[in-house]
Formats: sequence, structure tokens, C-alpha cells
Amino acid sequence: MMEWWQSIILGIVEGITEFLPISSTGHLTVAEKLMGMPISDPTVTAYTAMIQVGAMIAAIVYFWSDIVRIVKAWFGGLRSAEGKADPDYRLGWAVIVGFAVTAVIALALKDLIEGPLRSLWFVVGGLLVWSVAMFLGDRVGKQERGEHSITIKDGAILGLIQSFALVPGVSRSGATITGALFLGIDRVTATRMSFFLGIPTLVAAGGLQAVQEASAIGAPGGVGWLATIIGTAISFVVAYASIAWLLKFVQSNNFTAFVIYRVLLGLLIAGLLLANVIAPV
Repeated sequence: MMEWWQSIILGIVEGITEFLPISSTGHLTVAEKLMGMPISDPTVTAYTAMIQVGAMIAAIVYFWSDIVRIVKAWFGGLRSAEGKADPDYRLGWAVIVGFAVTAVIALALKDLIEGPLRSLWFVVGGLLVWSVAMFLGDRVGKQERGEHSITIKDGAILGLIQSFALVPGVSRSGATITGALFLGIDRVTATRMSFFLGIPTLVAAGGLQAVQEASAIGAPGGVGWLATIIGTAISFVVAYASIAWLLKFVQSNNFTAFVIYRVLLGLLIAGLLLANVIAPV
């Protein structure tokens, strides 16, 4: 059984890191290991999947009006030629295509993701290598394009780039934001696109995983439903605040602070691994 304070800590970690470009997987893995939890244990895996649902719901609630607007425009475009001229119709298709590309790649690489890539050394590599990509995208990207310029081609490219987040440490939001910056999209729109693409991805992947592994929560020796409910609730509240903060932050700041943090975290994890404080798997 998980202690209540452990559940609160992990809920906070998930809520903060799920949508920031700093890798929630890396943070949760390290936090669980530092608390002596076996990260490959089915009960721990099930708990991690369940508290991600809290962050997923927070994103849906926060962007509900945008979701309704885009869905209406998409159906409107299917019904009439006039509707097809609506930028939100193209945005809807961009999200659908981007999600489909990511889903196909994720399914094709399922065994690899659940096997060798679970090593913390991959987290270190993902944090450090993608920090370089994020730094370059933030500096090289022209940032001339807004939300109404998004095309289906952009969606396909971002879906492909989002699949790099299958490597722990890269960060799903970090991947899509970086890709959008390289496409010339401005920081705010790039960040919003990371959410629009992330919502269906989290619903499909996180939701399915949570349903499949929910039985392990209440099993003998499992984490327990009380701890899971606490962690999920904390994750929802913290994730909602994190989304609001990030969108406000990128209006007047670049991503340098996140790049520096990612590099320092990667070096810290590498140091802990080399000192045998934590094991790679």
C-alpha cells in the first residue's frame, strides 16, 4: 500500500510536469525510485497511469471552449464548402491527422517502448539531446505564424515529431512545441498546439492504459484506491494551474529556462546513476 504523503508528492509531480516541456515520465520515474518503489511493478505502473487521468481531465476542462469550437467547425466543414474555409476546420483535421500519425508509430514500437526504453539512461539521453533541439527551435524559428495558419501538413509533421516523445525524457509537449517552432509557429500557438495534439493522445493512450491496469490498484499488495484517488485529484488541480501558468509564461518569455532545467536534471540523474544511488531499471 502506498502512503498518503507519497501519493500527494507523485500527484504534484505529475500535475506540474505533464504539460511542461520537461518530461513527466522522467520526473515520475525518478520520484518513484527515490521513494523505493519498483517502477516495473504492475501496481506502480497502474497508479502512474491512473493519476495521469487527472492531468488529462484538467486539460479537457481548461480547453473545453476551444474543443467545442474546433469540433463544431470540423463538422461544419464536412457539411458545406463554406465551412471548409474556416481555419478551425483545418485545425481540426491537423489534430486528427497528427494524432493518427503518433498512434500508428506508437503501436508499431509498442514492444520497444515497454522494454529497453524504460531505462533511466534513455531518460538522461532524451533530456539532454532534446534540450539542444528545443534551444535551436526557440532561436531559429521565425515565429511568424499564428493558429489560423495551421494546415493538415503541419498536423502530420507535428504528429511525427510528437512520436519522438516515446523516448522517455524527450517530453511530449517539448517535442510538439519544438517542432512547431521549427515550422515558424509563434510560441503561444506552439504551446496551444501541444495541448490540442496532447489531449487525444492522452485520452487514447493514458485512458486505455488506466482501464487495462485499473484492476491492479485494488489487488492484494496493490497501491490502493484511496492513494490513487488522492493522487488523481492532486494531479488535476496542479495540472490545471500548470496549464494556466505556462500559457501566460510563453506570452513574454522564451524556453531557455526549461532548456537549462532539462540539462541540469539530466546531469543530476546521470550522477545518481553513476553513484549507484538509483538503478537504471
